[in-house]
Amino acid sequence: MNIRRVSFDHPDAVKLNDQVQAEYHVRYGDGGDATPLDPSHFEPPNGVYFIAYDEGDSPVATGGWRTQDTNDEGYVDGDAELKRMYVVDTMRGRGLARRLLTALEDDARSAGRVRMVLETGTKQPEAIALYTSSGYEPCEKFGYYRAYESSRCFAKAL
Repeated sequence: MNIRRVSFDHPDAVKLNDQVQAEYHVRYGDGGDATPLDPSHFEPPNGVYFIAYDEGDSPVATGGWRTQDTNDEGYVDGDAELKRMYVVDTMRGRGLARRLLTALEDDARSAGRVRMVLETGTKQPEAIALYTSSGYEPCEKFGYYRAYESSRCFAKAL
């Protein structure tokens, strides 16, 4: 797996984002994640967006983080918010998400962030299992979906 930094609006990022949004729609029936995102959120030093490519140079996994500090959505100073973690169906179960998560944590730590936070949902048990087995613990809800019963928020000190 070759992990590359790309812009959030890179064609491969758009392709994988469309796929993850379609999966969210299947799982939740709501059209996908409506959290407002902008390519500038993922530009260093305020964030990063990675795509993992296989040996044939096909994009197979994606994820990013963006800077968050204390605000009315429940974030605190020093937060790095994990966004758009996704592995294509045919590549799941090979440890790609865990490797990508580690790369994102390392990058956020290098940028001076002190805590990685993420929001997922009850209909994503695989995601919850990945995060809890990677040291993430439940935390106070934050972000766009903080009022939703199905929302689950996690944090890990970097």
